[in-house]
Amino acid sequence: MLSRKGLLPDDFLLTRLAEDVRQPQFKAVQRKSRFVAKNGTCNVAHTNIREQGRFLQDVFTTLVDLKWLYTLIIFTMSFLCSWFLFGMIWWLIAFAHGDLDQQKEDFIPCVTDIHSFSSAFLFSIEVQVTIGFGGRMVTEECVSAIIILLVQNIVGLVINAIMLGCIFMKTAQAKRRAETLIFSKHAVICPRNGKLCFMIRLGDLRKSMIISATVRMQVVRKTTTKEGEVVPLDQIEIQIDNPVGANGIFLVSPLIICHIIDKDSPLYELSAENLQNEDIEIIVVLEGVVETTGITTQARTSYLSEEILWGQRFVSTVSEEDGIYAVDYSKFGNTAKVPTPVCSAKKLEEGGGMELLKLLESTHSNVRRRRVKQPSISQEQEKTQATSHSMSIHTQAEM
Repeated sequence: MLSRKGLLPDDFLLTRLAEDVRQPQFKAVQRKSRFVAKNGTCNVAHTNIREQGRFLQDVFTTLVDLKWLYTLIIFTMSFLCSWFLFGMIWWLIAFAHGDLDQQKEDFIPCVTDIHSFSSAFLFSIEVQVTIGFGGRMVTEECVSAIIILLVQNIVGLVINAIMLGCIFMKTAQAKRRAETLIFSKHAVICPRNGKLCFMIRLGDLRKSMIISATVRMQVVRKTTTKEGEVVPLDQIEIQIDNPVGANGIFLVSPLIICHIIDKDSPLYELSAENLQNEDIEIIVVLEGVVETTGITTQARTSYLSEEILWGQRFVSTVSEEDGIYAVDYSKFGNTAKVPTPVCSAKKLEEGGGMELLKLLESTHSNVRRRRVKQPSISQEQEKTQATSHSMSIHTQAEM
């Protein structure tokens, strides 16, 4: 990922915004490796691939996937090798026709002014890149020279098309647009509309929009089937709460993506305590079409269990100033604590849900207030009795 200097303060991470959030204190446990890194790269190594020839069947994609160093080396060597090969062919044509020997004035060579391999190599470069200095040219004396001239022009056009297309695709790759698509460093779990929800925040730093943007979530964890089969990377889809009924979003300002933890959710039985001991990873994928280029792009990130903050929610980043909506990206990852039950969504639902919990909390608060008021009343009664008793004693003393 590249730096976004000038767009964000220096204390931000470039691929994911850094925020000062207090982590819940739990005992550290040994974690498995991430399946998807925070910057979106997949932590997967393909080993023992025996059919390596399959990559050569799709040469263009292989060239695009190569590193820039290897691409530039192949780009340079393809032109040098073609110039050298056809330079050798032009030298052989001149040698076979006798153009290298000193001839009479009425002798017509196949290619004029070719006296050595160096001149044949220079003529090959002139033909393929269509420079045409004017000192060397093909005559109508040799049919083979005309055929080689046509073949070299076609080969040169093919090499130009492949290599320039490869360079263009590498510079216009969709993942470059994902540099300005950002995710919050932490995810949160808190109540929303009376239900326990898992939420993350995402945003786009550019003014050009992502058309038909969609968001998908998956939980990746190790599971065991009823037959005893161990699935090391079981990918479970998570449904996203969207009033439209689909995963499409309008990404103009930072959005909070919400997942309601219900009975169909893989987080249904997780509480605040056992979440920190659970070895899970939640992957978030944002896909859409770049408005300026029309290329489909994808941005990814993941959240481990220790990166999920229980009992906190994201603060607002949008405010209205002078008739426009301003987004403060310095608050992008900031969270605030909110009252949240520490039990799982399953126990919360079995206990009556958030409404019953609020009712019990209000009842407890009223009982506490009454208990606080009762001692104050008894103290006033004691003071009144003590005052009356002292007055009676003073009256008896005067009598």
